[in-house]
Amino acid sequence: MRKSQSNPHIPPKPKWATTISDLRQGLNLSQAVFGGRLNSSAMTVSRWERGNQEPSAGSYIELGNLSGAPVCWYFWGRAGLQTEDLMRVMPKLGKRFSRTRTVVLQSAAAGSGSKIPVAPQLVAIPLLEVVAASHGERGDSSAILHDAPVESMIAAPKDWCPNPSATTCLRVRGNSMMPLITEGAILVVDSSQTDSTKLNGKVIIAWHRDMGLTVSRLQHYDHTTVLQPESRDYESIVLDSKHKWKIVAKVLWWIEKAP
Repeated sequence: MRKSQSNPHIPPKPKWATTISDLRQGLNLSQAVFGGRLNSSAMTVSRWERGNQEPSAGSYIELGNLSGAPVCWYFWGRAGLQTEDLMRVMPKLGKRFSRTRTVVLQSAAAGSGSKIPVAPQLVAIPLLEVVAASHGERGDSSAILHDAPVESMIAAPKDWCPNPSATTCLRVRGNSMMPLITEGAILVVDSSQTDSTKLNGKVIIAWHRDMGLTVSRLQHYDHTTVLQPESRDYESIVLDSKHKWKIVAKVLWWIEKAP
């Protein structure tokens, strides 16, 4: 009986395909459940694992967020995330990065003087080529943030991003949110939080067909809801049937430029 041999004309699977397959099997998930956690279908996962279709940058980000350290760095690297991107939000970690991109945080145990390694919980956040305007300016027209092109990425502690798959970054144009938020700041927003009844007093991103994306503070006054700027030099916008605005995200936090 002749031994069966692999077909030499079939190229080996790329590393990204086997790494995805190993991650799914390591989590003991079916392709359908695994895909659901990544906002993808079972068919898409199958294509990834066979090496027929490489994940998009957005999918690589979510794969990294799902896998955790140290495998996350491989996926984030495929999406274009660099160590320098992490430094934008956590510069104090610079001296603690190893050449292998494995992060180890140290915390001092009270009274003992010893240091205890703490496993980091990091997520990658895409910085979109999108601008949210302040009052008096016109923002980008895209109402669906996850469809926008990605400029670069940053990494942040998972505790700062309660819904990583719905978290993105965009820039600010205009001055109506000063002194709280200045022009050019990078906003980190959660597009899964859009219920106006739970966002009273919060800074949000709203969208209007003619004005595009706007950053403002949502305020409820009796039977009136308004988009209220921080600066008194700008007027509030009343939300009613004549002014059809859609809340698309809650602002979680933001990064300001150094003076």
